[in-house]
Amino acid sequence: MASSVTTIPPAPSAEAVAYFSALFGFETDCWDVHAAMAGQADFVLLDVRAPGLFARGHIAGALNIPHGKITAARMAAWSGETVFVTYCAGPHCNGAARGALRLTRLGRPVKIMTGGVAGWVDEGFTLQDVAHA
Repeated sequence: MASSVTTIPPAPSAEAVAYFSALFGFETDCWDVHAAMAGQADFVLLDVRAPGLFARGHIAGALNIPHGKITAARMAAWSGETVFVTYCAGPHCNGAARGALRLTRLGRPVKIMTGGVAGWVDEGFTLQDVAHA
């Protein structure tokens, strides 16, 4: 008897390759962001949480633009080809997706950093507070 995992069989390989390949066009992870931020990052990292949460702890080098404040006028500071990576509190928060949606509606290239702040800390990376920025 099949388990709840295998009752619906895995997708055929060709479909799985297409799905997982496409997924990487939409997201990145904490390790890749950490490695890129340690060198010459070729993207802008956006913490899309409220300013108070940003002040208590954020990824060094991130800019705080709450997802509701992402507007064409605000984003005009960057060229249209600038890649953005959004993050929020973690898997329980959809702020990164809200920010990414606003950016894509403005025609901006964007990825979400999966895991957010919670994932960052879980990986053993440190946060910076505003007093130490």
